[in-house]
Amino acid sequence: MDRAGLEVLELPELGALGVDAFVTTRHGGVSAPPYDTLNLGLHVGDENAAVIENRRRLAAAAHRSLDELVFMDQVHGARVAIATADDAGRGAYVVDHALSATDAVVTTSDQIALVVLVADCSPILLVDPVARVLGLAHAGWRGTAAGIGPATVEIMEGLGAERSRIHVLIGPTVDAERYEVGDEVVDSLRRAGGSDVDPAIRSEGSRAHVDIAEANARLLASCGVPSSSITVTGTRTDDTRLFSDRTARPCGRFGLIAQLASPGRAANPGAVASEGP
Repeated sequence: MDRAGLEVLELPELGALGVDAFVTTRHGGVSAPPYDTLNLGLHVGDENAAVIENRRRLAAAAHRSLDELVFMDQVHGARVAIATADDAGRGAYVVDHALSATDAVVTTSDQIALVVLVADCSPILLVDPVARVLGLAHAGWRGTAAGIGPATVEIMEGLGAERSRIHVLIGPTVDAERYEVGDEVVDSLRRAGGSDVDPAIRSEGSRAHVDIAEANARLLASCGVPSSSITVTGTRTDDTRLFSDRTARPCGRFGLIAQLASPGRAANPGAVASEGP
């Protein structure tokens, strides 16, 4: 799909839930190699001016200004922040101004758009369409083991959401075949989820591979989100349209951006179909 000149991965199923959201690709920006071209990360060594221009293009594709976006300073932890309209523009131009040491953000405001940046970790979107509570989370193995998904659900509950009404979409994540891990990762995930996460762990002799997206889905289901309301996208970060830290270092970051549709505003404004997914 094309949005304001950016090739993006649309998430049309969320429109019926009152959410406008999409995943960026690495195409449509101004960054030079190895960050070519739509790198959204200010923390990976790219030129700041290029990243800010890329973020302006991201905002335009979401029919927002850059000063209406909210970014997190993601640290692979389990802190969840609540964002209001007063947080508009947090971290848009400077990492130090982002929501500090935060890996998930929740809002009830339709005046801002939330952004999570990834390059193999799981970007997770959660929404209760009745209470109109939206959350985004960043989950690598450390955040997954620390319970970032269930922690986000708990904060959403405090804003009026109910677990039985929450819908989850887990965006492009590293595939298990490319994610070989050591005992530390396996042990941490099993401490977090017990046998519930076993289907996400594939042991091959002395080696193990983990499907982080699947692990997050199972942890969310175990905390009360209906399994039927959890979707894991089929796109993985070995897709050449996306940045992947497992493929190349240094690399850029792609993003999942999401916002609550305001009354009278289309859930997916301005989306234009193009060839391919």
